[in-house]
Amino acid sequence: MELDASLLLPGQPIHIPARAPAPQLGPGTYSRDAQIRASVLGVPRFQGSTLTIPRVRPQPPSPNSVVLGSVTRLSPLQAMISISVVDGVPLPPGEEFTGVIRTQDVRATEKDRVKISDCFRGSDVVRGTVLSLGDARSYFVSTARNDLGVIFATSEAGATLEPVSWQEMRCPKTGRIEQRKCAKPEGL
Repeated sequence: MELDASLLLPGQPIHIPARAPAPQLGPGTYSRDAQIRASVLGVPRFQGSTLTIPRVRPQPPSPNSVVLGSVTRLSPLQAMISISVVDGVPLPPGEEFTGVIRTQDVRATEKDRVKISDCFRGSDVVRGTVLSLGDARSYFVSTARNDLGVIFATSEAGATLEPVSWQEMRCPKTGRIEQRKCAKPEGL
């Protein structure tokens, strides 16, 4: 029996082919309202006639891993981020890694004109790729592609900022423009 092999979040329905017999439910699955659902993050698999979802084990970042993290500290030469998602897999609570985005790793062009304060602010959520292990405590992270950069930010007025260009976001409450290194939204 063939299943859709995509990663499911807890609560998402598991689509079983229409003519297939009802499977036995194993670890990582449950039934609610006549619908089989995932109870853990993972990819559904059949083990005989039993449907299971083995847990996805988070891995530490490695070169080329896509990471999500929030900005914790800024200096004129770098932004520190607390990495909480590695290659789409959330890390367990309390297990986070530190990333450093240096000025030369913010964008691919005009690297010498980058001002960290114009690209990131504290608590911004950033998508980046791991370049390498930096020092003993952190990873070097890059946002030098169009799909990388700030994906979520809050304005000074407390509203969620909306990207208007690759370097600007607008507050929907006040209309004020704030500088950021924006990630191009997926699908555009």
